[in-house]
Amino acid sequence: MRTEVWFYSHNKIHEVEHENVGVEGAHKSELVAEAGTRKLVRFARRRYREHPARRVAKWERKELAARANLDFQKIAKEHPELTSNPLSRMAQKWKLKRQYARQARQAAKQGTRAAKKTAATAGTLTKRAVQAAARHPVFVLIIVVLFLLFYILSAFSSLIPMLGSSLANAISGTSYASADSDLLGADEDYAALENDLKQKIANIEYTHSGYDEYRYNVDEIGHNPYELASYLSAKYHSYTRSGIQGELGEVFEAQYELTLTEEVEIRYRTETSTDTDGNETSEEVPYEYYILHVTLKNRTLPAVVNTRLTMEQKEIYSVMQELKGNKPHLWEGIYTGGGTGTEPGYQIPGEALSDPSFATLIGEAEKYLGYPYVWGGSSPSTSFDCSGFVCWVFSNSGVHNLPRTTAQGIYNQCARVSPADAKPGDIIFFTGTYDSGVPVSHVGIYVGNNMMIHCGNPIQYASTGTSYWQQHFYAFGRLSGN
Repeated sequence: MRTEVWFYSHNKIHEVEHENVGVEGAHKSELVAEAGTRKLVRFARRRYREHPARRVAKWERKELAARANLDFQKIAKEHPELTSNPLSRMAQKWKLKRQYARQARQAAKQGTRAAKKTAATAGTLTKRAVQAAARHPVFVLIIVVLFLLFYILSAFSSLIPMLGSSLANAISGTSYASADSDLLGADEDYAALENDLKQKIANIEYTHSGYDEYRYNVDEIGHNPYELASYLSAKYHSYTRSGIQGELGEVFEAQYELTLTEEVEIRYRTETSTDTDGNETSEEVPYEYYILHVTLKNRTLPAVVNTRLTMEQKEIYSVMQELKGNKPHLWEGIYTGGGTGTEPGYQIPGEALSDPSFATLIGEAEKYLGYPYVWGGSSPSTSFDCSGFVCWVFSNSGVHNLPRTTAQGIYNQCARVSPADAKPGDIIFFTGTYDSGVPVSHVGIYVGNNMMIHCGNPIQYASTGTSYWQQHFYAFGRLSGN
């Protein structure tokens, strides 16, 4: 584009320069100056391009001179007469330089000839290969296919160990690494701590005698063995029964908190006295009434675990808990609340809901359908166990104030009802579903027609007429005022 503009402008000047000598002279001078400038620019560009080559040539000349001087010094030591005459020295150095320059040129020519020969050989081989491929295309195709198969098999064979290693790592990363005896033993030791706590609460009235009344607000005592094993495995990977005792004690102290609180009430009783004349008088006399409040708070093992593991360990814990450490046989017989006879889409008959109290109760209970079973859980924030669910539903529906207690504790507050007289809103109790240490081990809310809503795993409707629940049935109960 710039060239076209240059030609156009100069042609226009050339058309009119004959009319004015001054313009013509200036134009000629401009052309000469531009030509000189272009030559100067081309010279500068060429010098710039050839600068690396000139530097190489310069250093080659210096190297030749240095080598010539060095060799001359060696020759001078052998022939001292050369140093006496300056002309002899110059001639000898010049001769050495010529010799080295000739050797360099010969080496360059040999390299060029070798390169040409190699290129010619490669070209000949390539030409012959192309001709052979043209004469035998099927053979060439077979060779290519075999090469591809070899490449694929090589890649696959190198991939197999990686896949095997990844699979092994995945399995080992989600499995309990400890020996079964250590897993079972550690859980037995934790259960022993819980049994000692149960016994301590059961003996409160003997160890703290002298009170007029004992009031209990006790959470369920117990844990899911897989939760404990998953926690210990996530934190320590592999552990032994003897080496984990300190950790078990710390977790137990974090999970359970037992408090005893004394309360003194001023009460009045009527006292009757007789004077000397035989007249009786009655008066209200104040006295102190001593109450011992026994409170056990179970923070639940999952809540404790959440505060004692790192983020990475929590991920491992969750996977192990989901897969049961790839050892589901360890605690097959533990109570999970599942039983049999679950009814996922069960609808309560309309006539049962005609009772406003029961309708309110079941409305609260159905809010938590699908919540998981959590040992010791007693609120939506932690989820529930069986007794925690029943206590929450009755208290928060307003049907009956039922402070948190165990399944046995709920039973102790109920009037026993025969199966024939049981109605929706009554409480159904079961025994022997797990080793609870007391007769009543599980509880649910009866909704009629041999159905209950209970905290199994998860909270769900279930038929009470199955062989499992009939085998473990204990009693129906009704809270006072219901």
